Amino acid sequence: MPQGGKMIERAAEEKIARVVDMIAQAKNIVVFTGAGVSTESGIPDFRSPGGIWTRFDPEDFTIDRFLSSPETRLKQWRFLLAGDLFKDALPNAAHTAIAGLEALGKLNCVITQNIDNLHQKAGNNPSHVYELHGNMKWIRCLDCGARRPLEEILLENASASVPACGHCGGILKPDVIFFGEALPEETLAEATRQAVCCDFLIVVGSSLVVYPAAYMPLYAKQAGAKLVIVNLTPTPADQIADIVINAAAGEVMEQILQGVKERISGCA
Repeated sequence: MPQGGKMIERAAEEKIARVVDMIAQAKNIVVFTGAGVSTESGIPDFRSPGGIWTRFDPEDFTIDRFLSSPETRLKQWRFLLAGDLFKDALPNAAHTAIAGLEALGKLNCVITQNIDNLHQKAGNNPSHVYELHGNMKWIRCLDCGARRPLEEILLENASASVPACGHCGGILKPDVIFFGEALPEETLAEATRQAVCCDFLIVVGSSLVVYPAAYMPLYAKQAGAKLVIVNLTPTPADQIADIVINAAAGEVMEQILQGVKERISGCA
């Protein structure tokens, strides 16, 4: 058994070395991230034990229920006031490594399914992070479109059970995508453009089962880009990927960043 473990480890290291070579040769690199990155910061996957769907009715996260039910909006605000989902979450090694690739000039953008703001906290340029499912740190008015930080809204409405928009009195909603809502049009269009125009895309921590977000790696591959998938479990796109590494995102990305740094310093 120990020998088998070493063989698996050696195989992963060989794959990582190949990924480093691909990054060194690529001109336009995109990283696509999913829940497997956030879980390493202590944020449970929505579908996993301890995730949101084990504590809340998924129906309360449909846009129709939110708009039609004052009771549902009250549940949402109690959830936001508790603030326990992302309260203590900090960027992990995967976030730091992805930000490190950008700092080295080896990353064009991040396309993410995550709503936790951790890529920005890790140091990625916010304008280069395309959040397909929104960001829980922001609140948007459904009437006038005003977008403000959640913390500001909570401070101003500490005594209100369900706060209303301070500008127009409209319904306030977390700026994330609920079931039944379309993805943000501009963000989706730009993310799609980035995926189609890149020459290398690496998936980190996504099972690639939630669409239309999961189309991004497919768009990249169809346009001729190299595709690498780093995920603990197999994905539907494994068969078209150039390299698949089934391992923890943080450990793998940390090694990839280190290899890229060594390659750059060796060429200096």
